[in-house]
Amino acid sequence: MLNLIKDHFNPSFFSILGPSYSEAAYVSLDLSDKKTSELNLDLSTEFALQDYLADYLKSKGGKAAYGGYLEKRSLYDRSSYFGESSRSHKRNIHLGLDVWVDAGAPVYSPLPGKIHSQKDNLNFGDYGPTLILEHDIGDFKLYSLYGHLSRETLRIHKIGEEISLKHPVGYLGTNQVNGNYAPHLHFQLIFDVGDYIGDYPGVSSETDLDFYRANCPDPNLLLNFKT
Repeated sequence: MLNLIKDHFNPSFFSILGPSYSEAAYVSLDLSDKKTSELNLDLSTEFALQDYLADYLKSKGGKAAYGGYLEKRSLYDRSSYFGESSRSHKRNIHLGLDVWVDAGAPVYSPLPGKIHSQKDNLNFGDYGPTLILEHDIGDFKLYSLYGHLSRETLRIHKIGEEISLKHPVGYLGTNQVNGNYAPHLHFQLIFDVGDYIGDYPGVSSETDLDFYRANCPDPNLLLNFKT
Protein backbone atom coordinates (compact mmCIF):
# COMPACT_ATOMS: atom_id res chain seq x y z
CA MET A 1 0.00 0.00 0.00
CA LEU A 2 2.89 2.36 0.74
CA ASN A 3 4.03 2.39 -2.88
CA LEU A 4 0.51 3.29 -4.02
CA ILE A 5 0.32 6.49 -1.96
CA LYS A 6 3.91 7.79 -2.10
CA ASP A 7 3.17 9.85 -5.20
CA HIS A 8 0.60 11.83 -3.23
CA PHE A 9 3.16 13.05 -0.66
CA ASN A 10 4.91 16.41 -0.90
CA PRO A 11 8.70 15.84 -1.02
CA SER A 12 9.43 19.20 0.66
CA PHE A 13 10.24 19.66 4.34
CA PHE A 14 7.19 20.26 6.53
CA SER A 15 7.55 21.95 9.91
CA ILE A 16 5.09 20.12 12.13
CA LEU A 17 5.55 22.83 14.76
CA GLY A 18 4.63 25.56 12.31
CA PRO A 19 6.39 28.40 10.50
CA SER A 20 8.20 29.63 13.62
CA TYR A 21 10.41 26.52 13.41
CA SER A 22 12.67 26.45 10.37
CA GLU A 23 14.26 23.22 9.17
CA ALA A 24 17.50 24.30 10.87
CA ALA A 25 15.68 24.57 14.21
CA TYR A 26 15.20 20.79 14.39
CA VAL A 27 18.05 18.47 15.42
CA SER A 28 18.00 14.68 15.36
CA LEU A 29 17.99 12.77 18.65
CA ASP A 30 18.86 9.15 19.47
CA LEU A 31 16.99 7.77 22.49
CA SER A 32 17.60 4.09 21.76
CA ASP A 33 18.35 1.83 24.70
CA LYS A 34 21.91 1.48 23.40
CA LYS A 35 22.46 5.24 23.35
CA THR A 36 20.86 5.97 26.72
CA SER A 37 22.91 3.15 28.25
CA GLU A 38 26.09 4.70 26.85
CA LEU A 39 25.07 8.03 28.36
CA ASN A 40 24.20 6.37 31.67
CA LEU A 41 20.90 8.22 31.47
CA ASP A 42 18.46 7.03 34.14
CA LEU A 43 15.10 7.49 32.45
CA SER A 44 13.18 6.29 35.51
CA THR A 45 13.91 9.64 37.17
CA GLU A 46 11.07 12.03 36.39
CA PHE A 47 13.06 15.01 35.08
CA ALA A 48 16.23 13.25 33.90
CA LEU A 49 15.15 13.24 30.25
CA GLN A 50 13.82 16.79 30.41
CA ASP A 51 17.16 18.04 31.78
CA TYR A 52 19.11 16.04 29.19
CA LEU A 53 17.00 17.44 26.35
CA ALA A 54 17.55 21.02 27.50
CA ASP A 55 21.33 20.49 27.55
CA TYR A 56 21.25 18.60 24.24
CA LEU A 57 19.35 21.32 22.39
CA LYS A 58 21.61 24.01 23.81
CA SER A 59 24.71 22.12 22.69
CA LYS A 60 23.29 21.60 19.18
CA GLY A 61 21.86 25.09 18.80
CA GLY A 62 18.39 23.67 18.12
CA LYS A 63 14.89 24.54 19.22
CA ALA A 64 13.35 21.06 18.89
CA ALA A 65 14.65 17.49 18.65
CA TYR A 66 13.17 14.71 16.53
CA GLY A 67 13.54 10.98 15.96
CA GLY A 68 12.56 7.60 17.23
CA TYR A 69 10.80 5.65 14.47
CA LEU A 70 11.31 1.89 15.15
CA GLU A 71 13.73 2.82 17.92
CA LYS A 72 14.06 0.26 20.73
CA ARG A 73 13.94 2.16 24.01
CA SER A 74 14.43 1.53 27.71
CA LEU A 75 12.24 4.60 28.35
CA TYR A 76 9.19 2.36 28.66
CA ASP A 77 10.67 0.14 31.37
CA ARG A 78 9.38 2.52 34.02
CA SER A 79 5.72 1.74 33.28
CA SER A 80 3.92 -1.60 33.64
CA TYR A 81 1.56 -0.34 30.91
CA PHE A 82 4.05 -1.66 28.34
CA GLY A 83 4.23 -5.16 29.82
CA GLU A 84 6.53 -7.07 32.16
CA SER A 85 6.61 -10.47 30.46
CA SER A 86 9.33 -12.06 28.34
CA ARG A 87 11.65 -9.82 26.35
CA SER A 88 10.01 -10.65 23.00
CA HIS A 89 6.56 -9.67 24.29
CA LYS A 90 7.46 -6.45 26.12
CA ARG A 91 6.47 -3.38 24.15
CA ASN A 92 9.57 -1.22 23.71
CA ILE A 93 9.88 -0.48 19.95
CA HIS A 94 8.61 2.99 19.07
CA LEU A 95 6.19 3.21 16.10
CA GLY A 96 5.99 6.97 15.68
CA LEU A 97 8.28 9.94 15.33
CA ASP A 98 8.76 12.12 18.41
CA VAL A 99 9.34 15.86 18.36
CA TRP A 100 10.69 17.08 21.70
CA VAL A 101 9.99 20.74 22.44
CA ASP A 102 8.49 22.90 25.18
CA ALA A 103 4.90 22.45 26.33
CA GLY A 104 2.48 24.82 24.61
CA ALA A 105 4.16 24.53 21.21
CA PRO A 106 1.65 24.41 18.34
CA VAL A 107 1.21 21.25 16.26
CA TYR A 108 0.22 21.28 12.57
CA SER A 109 -1.00 18.51 10.29
CA PRO A 110 1.09 17.89 7.15
CA LEU A 111 -2.08 16.82 5.30
CA PRO A 112 -5.59 18.25 5.13
CA GLY A 113 -8.15 15.96 6.68
CA LYS A 114 -10.81 15.71 9.34
CA ILE A 115 -11.01 14.77 13.01
CA HIS A 116 -11.55 11.01 13.23
CA SER A 117 -11.53 10.76 17.03
CA GLN A 118 -10.00 12.09 20.22
CA LYS A 119 -9.40 10.82 23.74
CA ASP A 120 -7.51 11.54 26.94
CA ASN A 121 -5.46 8.37 27.48
CA LEU A 122 -4.73 8.47 31.19
CA ASN A 123 -2.45 5.46 31.88
CA PHE A 124 0.99 6.24 33.31
CA GLY A 125 3.28 6.36 30.28
CA ASP A 126 0.35 6.64 27.85
CA TYR A 127 -0.40 9.41 25.33
CA GLY A 128 -2.52 11.67 27.48
CA PRO A 129 -4.70 13.88 25.23
CA THR A 130 -4.68 12.47 21.70
CA LEU A 131 -6.14 13.31 18.29
CA ILE A 132 -6.50 11.03 15.28
CA LEU A 133 -7.03 12.63 11.87
CA GLU A 134 -8.40 10.90 8.78
CA HIS A 135 -6.96 11.78 5.36
CA ASP A 136 -8.12 10.86 1.87
CA ILE A 137 -5.07 9.90 -0.24
CA GLY A 138 -6.20 9.04 -3.74
CA ASP A 139 -8.40 5.97 -3.37
CA PHE A 140 -7.05 5.24 0.12
CA LYS A 141 -7.44 6.52 3.64
CA LEU A 142 -4.52 7.33 5.87
CA TYR A 143 -4.69 8.21 9.56
CA SER A 144 -2.35 10.40 11.57
CA LEU A 145 -2.11 10.31 15.36
CA TYR A 146 -0.98 13.20 17.56
CA GLY A 147 -0.22 12.21 21.15
CA HIS A 148 0.83 14.06 24.33
CA LEU A 149 -1.24 17.15 23.60
CA SER A 150 -2.79 19.60 26.03
CA ARG A 151 -6.24 18.97 27.49
CA GLU A 152 -7.35 22.29 26.04
CA THR A 153 -6.74 20.82 22.58
CA LEU A 154 -9.53 18.30 23.11
CA ARG A 155 -11.98 21.15 23.67
CA ILE A 156 -11.10 22.88 20.39
CA HIS A 157 -12.40 20.32 17.90
CA LYS A 158 -15.46 18.26 17.08
CA ILE A 159 -15.53 14.83 15.43
CA GLY A 160 -15.72 15.20 11.65
CA GLU A 161 -14.37 18.76 11.68
CA GLU A 162 -12.23 19.63 8.65
CA ILE A 163 -8.56 20.39 9.32
CA SER A 164 -6.44 22.63 7.08
CA LEU A 165 -2.68 23.16 6.91
CA LYS A 166 -2.94 26.82 7.94
CA HIS A 167 -3.94 26.49 11.59
CA PRO A 168 -2.62 24.40 14.50
CA VAL A 169 -4.47 21.18 15.12
CA GLY A 170 -3.45 21.38 18.78
CA TYR A 171 -0.82 22.27 21.37
CA LEU A 172 1.61 20.19 23.39
CA GLY A 173 0.82 19.30 26.98
CA THR A 174 2.93 19.37 30.13
CA ASN A 175 4.24 16.28 31.88
CA GLN A 176 1.29 16.55 34.30
CA VAL A 177 -1.16 15.58 31.53
CA ASN A 178 0.92 13.88 28.79
CA GLY A 179 1.57 10.51 30.44
CA ASN A 180 4.40 11.90 32.61
CA TYR A 181 6.99 12.51 29.89
CA ALA A 182 9.16 15.47 29.00
CA PRO A 183 6.93 17.56 26.69
CA HIS A 184 6.89 16.23 23.15
CA LEU A 185 4.69 15.24 20.23
CA HIS A 186 4.20 11.61 19.24
CA PHE A 187 3.32 11.68 15.53
CA GLN A 188 2.32 8.39 13.91
CA LEU A 189 0.88 7.29 10.56
CA ILE A 190 -1.59 4.41 10.38
CA PHE A 191 -3.11 2.69 7.37
CA ASP A 192 -5.85 0.74 9.17
CA VAL A 193 -6.92 2.21 12.51
CA GLY A 194 -9.48 -0.57 13.07
CA ASP A 195 -11.90 0.08 15.91
CA TYR A 196 -9.59 2.35 17.88
CA ILE A 197 -11.01 5.67 19.05
CA GLY A 198 -8.52 8.39 20.00
CA ASP A 199 -5.90 5.75 20.59
CA TYR A 200 -3.68 3.28 18.75
CA PRO A 201 -0.58 1.36 19.91
CA GLY A 202 2.47 3.58 19.62
CA VAL A 203 4.95 1.01 20.90
CA SER A 204 5.34 -2.59 19.71
CA SER A 205 6.86 -5.77 21.02
CA GLU A 206 9.37 -7.69 18.93
CA THR A 207 6.72 -10.37 18.44
CA ASP A 208 4.21 -7.98 16.81
CA LEU A 209 6.66 -5.73 15.01
CA ASP A 210 6.14 -7.10 11.48
CA PHE A 211 2.43 -6.26 11.65
CA TYR A 212 2.87 -2.78 13.08
CA ARG A 213 5.77 -1.87 10.81
CA ALA A 214 3.54 -2.65 7.79
CA ASN A 215 0.53 -0.77 9.21
CA CYS A 216 2.47 2.23 10.55
CA PRO A 217 4.84 3.64 7.89
CA ASP A 218 7.68 6.02 8.69
CA PRO A 219 6.16 9.44 9.56
CA ASN A 220 9.15 11.08 7.93
CA LEU A 221 7.52 10.28 4.59
CA LEU A 222 5.44 13.41 5.27
CA LEU A 223 7.83 15.55 7.29
CA ASN A 224 11.00 15.00 5.24
CA PHE A 225 13.59 15.56 7.95
CA LYS A 226 17.11 14.96 6.71
CA THR A 227 18.34 11.57 7.94
